[in-house]
Amino acid sequence: MATVELRFSALPEHVRTARLVAAAVARRAGVDEAVLDEVRLAVGEACTRAVGLHQHGGISAPVRVLLIEEEKQFSIEVGDEAPHAPVRARSAGEVLGDADTETEEDEMGLAVISGLVDDVEVSAGESGGSIRMRWPTTPPAALFT
Repeated sequence: MATVELRFSALPEHVRTARLVAAAVARRAGVDEAVLDEVRLAVGEACTRAVGLHQHGGISAPVRVLLIEEEKQFSIEVGDEAPHAPVRARSAGEVLGDADTETEEDEMGLAVISGLVDDVEVSAGESGGSIRMRWPTTPPAALFT
C-alpha cells in the first residue's frame, strides 16, 4: 500500500495544487482516465471546504490530504482540524444566521462530493473531520504476455 501525504496552509490558492497532485497520483494508481475529472472536482470541493472551515475557525494548522493506493482501489482522505458541532434542526421560516449559512454551504459541498463519488465516508467530531473518497482501480496491463 503506497501513500502520499500532502499538507498545505489553509489558503484557497493551494486547492488547485492539491487537485493536480490528486489527479496525477490517481492516474498512476490506475483510476480510469474517464473518472479523473471527477477526482479533481471532488478533491477540489473537499479541500475548499476544509480551507473554509480552517479560515472561519481561525485554525492555523494545515489541511491534510492522504492519497492511498491499495489493491483494487484508490482513496483520498481530506482532513481538517475544525471542531464540528452537531447540526441543529431549523423550523420553517426561521431566518438563517451566519453560522446557519455556513452549515448550509457545508451541506451543499458534501452533496456535490456525494454526487461525484459513489463511495464517500464523512466523519466529524470535536477535534476535526475528514472526507474519505474511494475509486476502483484497474491493474496496469502486463508489458509482456
